[in-house]
Amino acid sequence: MTTTDTSLAADIDATCRLTGEFTLRSGQVSTEYFDKYLFEADPLLLARVAREMCQLLPADTELLGGLEMGGIPIATAVSQLLGMPALFVRKEAKKYGTCKLAEGPDFRGKRVTLIEDVITTGGAVRDATRALREGGAIVEHVVCAIDRSPEGENPLADVGLEVHAVLTKADLDAARAAAGA
Repeated sequence: MTTTDTSLAADIDATCRLTGEFTLRSGQVSTEYFDKYLFEADPLLLARVAREMCQLLPADTELLGGLEMGGIPIATAVSQLLGMPALFVRKEAKKYGTCKLAEGPDFRGKRVTLIEDVITTGGAVRDATRALREGGAIVEHVVCAIDRSPEGENPLADVGLEVHAVLTKADLDAARAAAGA
């Protein structure tokens, strides 16, 4: 990310930040939660996030891999903006029909950039990366809307992924502070 869109950070924060007690996918307990579905369901906010993601995609990307469930609407919006095909990556392969892990074009030998909504520890991204690589994809990058991992840390370094984020937790915290919350 080159420059944070402070108005986007403020709008996402105002729309999506919830307070209370929430158990995250990782099992961690948090007093705040970013309900990304609130921006994904808003066509104007989704379009703004998708435009920012387009700028972060590596130039050699051949396919977008939208992760179930939150990455799918974002990947679809980015796909539409760029005219680039997308995969819809399941948490696990279907047990019926085609028994596919990823719906869409063949990904073997293709450079797939994963698209995710929020990354904290990267568990879902890690799982998808391993599964896609086992299926023959080249996966080296993930672009996310919000990176909630600790500042300066790459939670996906262990699987060799570069994380590119539209916004970080620090960006959202700064937007909240600027709003006087």
